[in-house]
Amino acid sequence: MELFLYREYHPLGTNGILVCNNSLVCYTIELPWQDNRRMVSCIPEGRYQLVERYSEKHRFHLLVKGVPDRTLILIHRANHAAKELKGCIAPVTELTAPGKGKGSARAFKVLMRLVFKSISDEEPVKLNIL
Repeated sequence: MELFLYREYHPLGTNGILVCNNSLVCYTIELPWQDNRRMVSCIPEGRYQLVERYSEKHRFHLLVKGVPDRTLILIHRANHAAKELKGCIAPVTELTAPGKGKGSARAFKVLMRLVFKSISDEEPVKLNIL
C-alpha cells in the first residue's frame, strides 16, 4: 500500500492531506520545518515504511521507519502540533490553523483500519511525503 502526504509548510506548523488510491484518507498536522531538528521539526520529505507499534501511552499506533537522523517518529492522535507532537505526525478530520486540527481520534481510527488491513495481509505500507 502506498500513502501520499502532500504538505503545506507554515511558520507555526505543517498541514497535510493524506491520500491513498487517489482518495482522501484524512488531513495531518505536524511541527513546522526546522531543518529536521529533533523534537522541534517535522521530518524530511521522502519515502518511509510504516509498521505497527504499541506503547502504554499511545496504545496501537504507527512507527515511521528510516527517517534520517531521527528515531521514534510516530503517527498518533493529536490536535495541536506545538503542544502534543515532538516530530510525529497526527491525523485529523479538519484543519483549523497551521499545525492545528480537530477530530484526531476519528481520523486516527480511519487510518489505522486502512493500514492494519494491509499489515495483516502482509503487504508493506509506504508513506511518501511530498
